[in-house]
Amino acid sequence: MNARPTPPAAARPDLRWSGLSHRGKVRPNNEDSFLALAFDGREVRRLGKFGEASAAASDFVFAVSDGMGGAKSGEFASRITVEKITQLLPKSFHLAARGMASGFTDILLEVFDSIHRELMKLGYSYEECRGMGTTLTLGWVTPGWFYFGHIGDSRLYYLPKAGGITQLTHDHTHVGWLRRQGQINEREARTHPLRNALHQALGAGHQFIEPQFGAVACAPGDRFVLCSDGLTDGLWDRQIEELVRTPAPAEAKLHPADRLVAGSLENSGRDNTTAVTVELIASAPPAPARRKRAAAPRR
Repeated sequence: MNARPTPPAAARPDLRWSGLSHRGKVRPNNEDSFLALAFDGREVRRLGKFGEASAAASDFVFAVSDGMGGAKSGEFASRITVEKITQLLPKSFHLAARGMASGFTDILLEVFDSIHRELMKLGYSYEECRGMGTTLTLGWVTPGWFYFGHIGDSRLYYLPKAGGITQLTHDHTHVGWLRRQGQINEREARTHPLRNALHQALGAGHQFIEPQFGAVACAPGDRFVLCSDGLTDGLWDRQIEELVRTPAPAEAKLHPADRLVAGSLENSGRDNTTAVTVELIASAPPAPARRKRAAAPRR
């Protein structure tokens, strides 16, 4: 059981985010979906593709889902997933706020299990939905912490303010396991013939699932990237970092997610491609109160 930890002593950050999804150059439809959501004890708000917001009174959720299945069932699966997150996670937040839930890992596990059960039920009930499933990479931003849940081969990257890039999530594939064991490198993983063979996903006929959960203490200046495997098919890890941190002058005015998707499409575009970026920025200090000018003495 995981109780909500005390946030580290740091300035409470605000958020800047961007998101973009593209069907790529080959696929006839887009089976990727992404979500940006803010919620508190009173309401749930779907966010736009990019923006900034205060983290003082709301929690935020960002997610990427990459569907799979025949016909358009993969597209259906990823859309069901983001809609279920919108319904389930705020309800769990209300329970946690009342002390009725033990921790964020339990809450996220219930969300993943509920989506998995729904997709399995639809797969058993309808022939056109048989075998459909989806990956899911989800980030939950609270003051001082970035919680995440993950299953499949979409990814979450952490780009700390000090520099560098770290893949926080595990690719639930045999190739991902080989790389974590140090048996192959990034170049070999990218060209391995079994790189897209999933061992874990929501739905897709998997009887049992074992999602990955974790948390990162975060501070202003830290960044996160959530993406589908279509993005990493066209970009190396170092290219993801460069496009987020140090874009070329011609690209600097684009949102980070736009830069990432454009870069991946230029190099590949064989799959649907989705990126969501989240940046923590320091809260602006309150404006100083304007002092009233003293009235001139009457002559």
